[in-house]
Amino acid sequence: MQSKKIEFSGSQGGQLAARLELPEDKPQAYALFAHCFTCGKDQVAASRISRALTGFGIAVMRFDFTGLGGSGGEFGNTHFSSNTDDLVLAAEYLQARFEAPSLLIGHSLGGAAVLAARHRIPQVRAVATIAAPFSPDHVLGLLGNSRAEIERQGQADVLLAGRAFCIQRQFLDDIAAQPQAERIANLQAALLVLHSPTDELVGVDNARRIFDTARHPKSFIALDQADHLLTKAADAAYVATVLAAWAGRYALRPTDRHELPARQDSTGLHEQQASP
Repeated sequence: MQSKKIEFSGSQGGQLAARLELPEDKPQAYALFAHCFTCGKDQVAASRISRALTGFGIAVMRFDFTGLGGSGGEFGNTHFSSNTDDLVLAAEYLQARFEAPSLLIGHSLGGAAVLAARHRIPQVRAVATIAAPFSPDHVLGLLGNSRAEIERQGQADVLLAGRAFCIQRQFLDDIAAQPQAERIANLQAALLVLHSPTDELVGVDNARRIFDTARHPKSFIALDQADHLLTKAADAAYVATVLAAWAGRYALRPTDRHELPARQDSTGLHEQQASP
């Protein structure tokens, strides 16, 4: 596996920090990974899944959204639409320097972001969500009593995952304007929904709503006993294995599908279409 540090310009002009994980041989597909809300590209699930996918011939680029991790810009000036814009710019960077991504992967709010970005990245043939909310407005529940202060004062400092973030009213207004159900219904890409039935932050009913709204081809995989952040290495490895087998049917170039390693031979998982 090769790992490259990358920088590219984000939607608000700042330089975004990224990492591209490459397999030893020529990649059979390129993927973009979007991390969870206020997390970063080096969050344990993002890094483990990205690196594991290289073992199946899939190159994965993950990056810090504006104002997070090693990326420039102010988080307080961002919103869901700017995150989507960052994703599109990441895809354009991949296309210009390497190859356009055919697979989008999003964890938690990053899952909502890849669903929103799909129609702006025409080369994408497959989208996978991990522990994703049906709508980005799910994150409003994390704001608690601060939401009223944001609406009244225009902004407020909110404690999220032990860190203080400045959230502005534009963040609330932008989320309220997202037509997420329409985007999911018109995804025009294969969809894989991965979710733990015991997810403590984003309930599994979100997976059901995503699945029911989407059109076929669509698949659901239950991440039994996994936590929301996939902190157990075995859970991240399982996600990568399932993703690779499923991507072999939908995201890889037709001429490369027969070249998948033997451990990725279909087990029927990519054809599973049972409702969560």
